[in-house]
This record gives sequence, C-alpha cells and structure tokens, in this order.
Amino acid sequence: MALADRIVAETIWEPFEQSLPVAPSMTDEEMVNHLPHVVAHIDRAEAELRLWVQELRRRGVTWTRIGEVFGITRQSAWERFSGEE
Repeated sequence: MALADRIVAETIWEPFEQSLPVAPSMTDEEMVNHLPHVVAHIDRAEAELRLWVQELRRRGVTWTRIGEVFGITRQSAWERFSGEE
C-alpha cells in the first residue's frame, strides 16, 4: 500500500490559503473573463485525478482505500471515479 499512498499523496496537496492577489487591480469584467481559465485548471486537475485513481484501481487498490484518502465512503469514491452509472 505504500505505493498507493505515495501516488495519492502526490495528487492531493495541503490546503492553501485562498487569496486573490490580482483581484483588487482587476475590473469586474476582467474577473468575469478570467473565470473560464480557472475552470480549465479545475477540469485538468479533475482529469488528472481520475487518471491516478484509474491507475490505482488497475493495481488493485480498493475503493475503500481510495475513499479513505478523500474522507468519503467506498460508495462515494466509486460514484465519483468509476465512470459507471
């Protein structure tokens, strides 16, 4: 399980302090126009996270173990990452 723990640890970072260092100098319209860039980063991160979870599953790591890392149940991990409905 050490490998699985390392893979997940490399994917999940420590919480960061939320700040908008540029926001005070931006107009409302500039901020609105920047939102798609933020969403693109989130989408890329989510896609990478799914790839890591798929690899862990391929290696036989259980949904229970994956769920533990995210603080969610086995069922919730499966629903989020399995791609099945």
